[in-house]
Amino acid sequence: MSAEDRTEGTRDRAAARREDTGGDPLVRDAVSAPDAEGTPRRATRRFPRITRDTARPEGGGRAAPRDAPAPARQWPILAVLSAVGLGLLVTALDAFRFGTILIGAALLGGAVMRWMLPDVGMLAVRSRFTDMVTYGVLGGAIVLLAMMVQPDPWLEIPFLDDTLHFTIRT
Repeated sequence: MSAEDRTEGTRDRAAARREDTGGDPLVRDAVSAPDAEGTPRRATRRFPRITRDTARPEGGGRAAPRDAPAPARQWPILAVLSAVGLGLLVTALDAFRFGTILIGAALLGGAVMRWMLPDVGMLAVRSRFTDMVTYGVLGGAIVLLAMMVQPDPWLEIPFLDDTLHFTIRT
């Protein structure tokens, strides 16, 4: 039997298996060894479409038409990243409080955009609710911590000072 005949026979068996299973692709089991002809001893239909594709997040479409240039299609994430970059630059130029407040405000702006705009492009990572909560909590925490930075904090929360005295200075 020539190699060409074996290849045709393997194709015929694979086609017959697909017909037997209703057209569903067979997934070879990782632990089954092939027989002498190279076909697996055991085939399964477990998770036949697990890695075929993934669903885009809600609102993960383009924020501008397809014919617009790439930066215009992704303007929400570019706006947030630009504000964060500007905040990092301001922080590096020795204005720590203003820079970190700008970073937190950029994340809060991302949460607002995620809430208000139907399509935000790559700013959509998870579900709309999860993105809003994540951006909002992180942005709010950064702004609050920037306002509480020593020396001369703009915001003082009394129970935090009591907690610090209780846990560290006892």
